[in-house]
This record gives sequence, structure tokens and C-alpha cells, in this order.
Amino acid sequence: MTLKRIICKTLILLLIFSLIPVSVYANSAQCAIVMEVKTGRILYAKNINTKRPMASTTKIMTALVAMENRDLESIVKIPDEAVGVEGSSIYLRNDEKIKLKDLLYGLMLRSGNDSAVAIAHHVSGSVEEFSNLMNKKAKELGAKNSNFKNPHGLHHKDHYTTAYDLALITRAALLNENFKKIVSSKRWTAERDGYNTFFNKNKTLTQFKGGDGVKTGYTKAAGRCLVTSATRNGMQVLCVVLNDPNWFNDCYSLMGNTFNKYAPYKVLDKNSDIKGFSVNKGQKDKSYMRVKKDIIIPIKDDEKSKVRTIIECNEKYEAPIERSQKLGKAKVYIDDKLIATADLYSREDIDKKTFMDKIKNLFKKD
Repeated sequence: MTLKRIICKTLILLLIFSLIPVSVYANSAQCAIVMEVKTGRILYAKNINTKRPMASTTKIMTALVAMENRDLESIVKIPDEAVGVEGSSIYLRNDEKIKLKDLLYGLMLRSGNDSAVAIAHHVSGSVEEFSNLMNKKAKELGAKNSNFKNPHGLHHKDHYTTAYDLALITRAALLNENFKKIVSSKRWTAERDGYNTFFNKNKTLTQFKGGDGVKTGYTKAAGRCLVTSATRNGMQVLCVVLNDPNWFNDCYSLMGNTFNKYAPYKVLDKNSDIKGFSVNKGQKDKSYMRVKKDIIIPIKDDEKSKVRTIIECNEKYEAPIERSQKLGKAKVYIDDKLIATADLYSREDIDKKTFMDKIKNLFKKD
């Protein structure tokens, strides 16, 4: 074969591979998902309902449950059970006193298994009771195919999740500002003697443009598990890969491909009147509903014409009506698939007509 033919064949192969979506050939994960954080829209999926052990990505739920049940400034007295826990550690000492906030940084940046046990005892009194709280929260979030037996992710045959469930859990956590701040931190200095500087193990923060989370995980049984997140152009996406030998590169490819294909699209503006309604027995006959936040969804260019908004509300309401009173709901669809839901609120106070108002109206009519 001549050199010219070899070069031609090579160029052809390179062209073919360049046309294949990154997510098709780069993903070696057993299970994977990409989800947009604000809406929860799934942008990529592979075996997302397959149950798998998830190693230390468990700690995403641990942190979320802790934040929702205890003050971050609360002081934790370290119990015997949290000292010398197997695996990653922040080297807690028996009877040491440390803020929950510092334990959470140790949990999420250094993946401290001892920190996880200390948090569980602080919140619930035991690992078992804390695991019950984790399972309760999972059900609330719709993570129906998950079961937690511990707060750290060390292997247990009945400890598992799915890529979809873990994405739901991570999304809920990223909507918590404290969690979001912790996982996006590259380092943290705790208020304690000894080992007090925690550097983040998650390379996404430095290797991927816009990277801002979330958590690594590995055990022999689970394989390499990774949850990453990144924000570009005001749109945050998260990626979960389970049992993936090429964990970081696959997450980068999947998120990069997502940012190339999807862009944020404002459907409803918080400063705009969305829907008018009549007012019965009010000092005003008509008013308008608004959303409290801009409703922005991720879409591809060819989906703009498929976006539609359905308003669910009454045509008439009776006074008095308070400003920010919930009156209806807006549902945003792409074709027939529900993408986002938002409550609609009154934009103003409308008092009920008084007797004098009625008299004035009579004279106006004359």
C-alpha cells in the first residue's frame, strides 16, 4: 500500500470518527446519565435504571440529609464509632469537638469515611437510624430503586442505587446553596488541630471548563463511580457514571457534548405578566399572574418551535387577593414531554370592594 493511500484512508477514518457523537463511542460506563439541574431534564441516558453499588458517591445523600436536619455551625462530639473507620479518613479523634460544617467539607472534599460516621451519629444517633433517614429522603425525591445501609458507601450487598436515582439525589443537593458551595471548593481549612486542610479529590474543578462538583467514589465491587457537574452560559448539568474505568474522561465527553448540543432558553420571564384574570368584588376588575423566577429550559436548536406552555388557572378570582398569592400553574412542554412546571402568583394586592367603593361605582356609571 502506497503512502498516499495510507494517508487517504487515515483521513477518511478520522472524518468518520469526528461525525460520531462523543457520547456514543467515548462512554465506557456500565451506567450513565446527564441531567440539567434546574429542570431535571435528562439529556443523555445509558442503563439508567440498573441497580449498582455506588461507593463514596453515597456521601452526596449523606451531606444532603445532614444539611436538612442540623445546623452547619452545630458542634459534633466525635464518638468511638467514628474513629479509625476503614478507607479514606480525615483522622478524627475520640471525643474531639468539631463543627458539622468542617465534617461536611471533610466528607465531600477528602471523602472521609470517619466523617460520614460522625455525621450519622450527630444527626440520628447511629448509622442504622441515619440510613433510615437516607432511605426516607430517597423516596421523597423519587429515587425508588435505591437502598442505603451506611453513610459512606463501603460495600454492603444491600447498598445500591441507579444512575437515574443518583442524578435525582445530586440535583436536589445542588439546589442547596450550602452543598453547592462545598463541592465547588478546591480546598478548605477546618477549625481543628492537626490534619485540618482538605484538598478536593475531584479533578473536574480544574480540568473541565465550568466544573463545579461533585463527588468521586471507588470500591472493588462498585468500580469507579463519579458524579460531576459544570455550569456554562447559565446552564448547569450533572453527569453520573457507574462502574466506569474511564470515569473522568467519559464525564468530560458527555458534559462537553451536552453543552455543544443544548443551550438555555428562557420560556417565562419573572418580570412579565404571564396570564390575565378577572377579579370579582375587588377594587380592581382585572390583574395578572407572574412567575417568581425566570423559567429557563435546555433545548437544542431544532426544538424551539416545539416548545409550548400550558396555563392551568381560573379565569376569575374573588377579592381579596394578596400579592404573591398562588393562583395557578404553568407547564412547559417540548412536544408532549413535560419539561418544567412553575407556580403562578398574583402580581399585586387587590382589596375587596367596600360599601363606599360600590357607591362611587354607581355614580361613575351615571
